[in-house]
Amino acid sequence: MKIMVAIKRVVDYAVKIRVKPDKTGVETQNVKMSMNPFCEIALEEALRIRESGLASEVVAVSMGPSQCVDTLRTGLAMGADRGIHVESNGALYPVFVAKLLRALVEVEKPGLLILGKQAIDDDCNQTGQMVAGLLNWPQGTFASKVVLDKEKQVVTVDREVDGGLETLCLDLPAVITTDLRLNLPRYATLPNIMKAKSKVIKKYSPQDLDVEIKSDLEVVQVIEPPKRKAGVIVSSVDELIDKLKNEAHVI
Repeated sequence: MKIMVAIKRVVDYAVKIRVKPDKTGVETQNVKMSMNPFCEIALEEALRIRESGLASEVVAVSMGPSQCVDTLRTGLAMGADRGIHVESNGALYPVFVAKLLRALVEVEKPGLLILGKQAIDDDCNQTGQMVAGLLNWPQGTFASKVVLDKEKQVVTVDREVDGGLETLCLDLPAVITTDLRLNLPRYATLPNIMKAKSKVIKKYSPQDLDVEIKSDLEVVQVIEPPKRKAGVIVSSVDELIDKLKNEAHVI
């Protein structure tokens, strides 16, 4: 069985985000970029499934500008067998990513598609659900545990919901989106980093996959959140209640 994993290049989680002077977006020039943390978890889970003998190949997919190849190389260094890069310099909203993934699934025929539950740049949490709908595949979102039964061709997913844990049994092929508690991603070792340089990355364009990228959305303005005011120390419960009532207006 083949597993396809979608990975996204985002601003590194440790970088302080700066809004562009013209307020059209966030600054990405000369900023450290890395693989989306949820995508790292998705890739790690795919690698563990392959290492357990339940899958034969892990294919990493990334979409965006040419720099995404660096993110793919990181995925290959972690252990993915090969990469696919869909090159596009425009804004890729979740619906277009889902359509591109559907087209790639039709080409690659994987038995399992794994994604991070969301990206830390836009926090959309939409792509996995959309691609499952487009493919008409069952989906297990926010997965905190994944157990694959190759013989029965099903995958059991424990997912985190407001009330606790929900367990789903999905027929393969299926779509899974990963949550933080699923696993701890491995680090790429130096020998694997060297090996990744020789692994294959196949390039596509949206036109090759017969997907038209035409957005109905327009970013009007991006602004920083208001700065938080300094806290104050109150001397009594009565003073606290007074401030909550008359200043904060929360009671």
